[in-house]
Amino acid sequence: MADLGAGAGATVDERILIDGEWVDRGDGRLTVLDPADEGQVVGTVPHTSPVDVDLAVRAASRAFQRWSRTAMAERAELLARAAASVLEDLEPRAVLLVRESGKVIAEARGEIRAGSGVLAYYGSLGTSYQQVEPLPSPNGRVLVAREPMGVAAVIVPWNAPILLGFLAVAPALLAGNTVVVKPSTEAPLALCDFIRVVSRHLPPGVLNVVTGSADVGHALATHPLVRRVMFTGSTEVGRTVAADAIASLKRVSLELGGNDPALVLDDVDLDGDAVSEIVNAVYPTSGQVCYAIKRIYVQASRYQEFVRRFVEASSALMVGNGLDPRSDLGPLINRRQVAFVESLVADARDRGAEVRVVGERLDPSTWDRGCFHLPTVITGVDHSFRVVECEQFGPVIPIIPFDTEDEGIALANDTAFGLASSIWTSDEERGMSLARRIEAGSTFVNVHRPGASGVDMPFGGFKESGLGRGHGVVALEEQFELHTISTRRPPAPPLIQGPAGVIA
Repeated sequence: MADLGAGAGATVDERILIDGEWVDRGDGRLTVLDPADEGQVVGTVPHTSPVDVDLAVRAASRAFQRWSRTAMAERAELLARAAASVLEDLEPRAVLLVRESGKVIAEARGEIRAGSGVLAYYGSLGTSYQQVEPLPSPNGRVLVAREPMGVAAVIVPWNAPILLGFLAVAPALLAGNTVVVKPSTEAPLALCDFIRVVSRHLPPGVLNVVTGSADVGHALATHPLVRRVMFTGSTEVGRTVAADAIASLKRVSLELGGNDPALVLDDVDLDGDAVSEIVNAVYPTSGQVCYAIKRIYVQASRYQEFVRRFVEASSALMVGNGLDPRSDLGPLINRRQVAFVESLVADARDRGAEVRVVGERLDPSTWDRGCFHLPTVITGVDHSFRVVECEQFGPVIPIIPFDTEDEGIALANDTAFGLASSIWTSDEERGMSLARRIEAGSTFVNVHRPGASGVDMPFGGFKESGLGRGHGVVALEEQFELHTISTRRPPAPPLIQGPAGVIA
């Protein structure tokens, strides 16, 4: 564990990892602030220079020569050992994650356990996955080999850095690729510490870390020795990363933003757990989750009742410092995000929408020192409102009525995004049937909160929500180049008859 000093108030001065050594290099240092109290410095990280990015990539390239030839079963065993190790010192790492990201402590503990679960899952695939398979052919022998690509760059967001980081890192390592990770500048510290534990189980250079802002990501995406780039974050930044990477024809995976709809049908049981489940799906990490519910559509006959119950449930939420066990929601990540969310609410209010600010401030005396925002429910809106058409990434939710199933599906699909979605109904078969009509990478029936998309389930987006798929075996498949090896001889071509006789 990195030195956390005396506890929750300690400052962590992190380093970068190059070729098995944690080194203090770079062009100055970046400060990480506590979004619950911006007067508190959580730690610092180096701003990695282009020279240091190059050193990290070249270390990974050298390590690839041996790592790629290591048996997959051996690589898997190392991941499985790391999965157990990262659960040691869980509590101080969870506290660090809360202090830099703002999420509540229960979510932070859950994320670390989920990161361990990702390592364990990919570790479990190592003895069964076939990297070389025969392809039936009547005219010779054909093998299709899956060959690791080389150095992979993983650019990680701040909202779930450990989980989202290792959903990319773990399959890359299992496949035999080596990795350079760039954490977010907003929440790099807990991820670096998690990587510190994992890297102890790996040969030097197999897993490296560089920290810094967008220019570090640019240096990785354009480096000639990087063959694969995996990015999770906003659609706007994803376009830039893809443009950087495509210049040298790198393989690119993008998990981008979402504007995820939930359809509440007229047969839903509102006396059951549907309302509480939808509340849990709207507000995780204060709504700062790519596949959290961002829009709720309710069939008209149940609309008023649903809104009443949803507002009542949201009103019970407690907002405060994530280290306070009473907190249901923590702060937003920074002042910029607060200002953006507030602008969406103001726009809706100015245009005549009904805005209900709910929930309770746990500690009003410290509220202004942090980036807090109370849950906000907005009705009387349509698709011309900014709060409906964009990804809010905050604890703000519009609720809109619809009449027929066809109208509900049309509204759900009326977006540039297509990451996740959900249908809420007492008739599971009805939900499963309608799900096929939604344009999204994932559609859940009667669930949507974190954990609904398991590590073994393919995950990704339609439209502007991304390229490629993560999670499951499909994420491993995307780490390889296909190499066809063949002795196949095609049948001889037919003889051609010419005027002077047979021409071979």
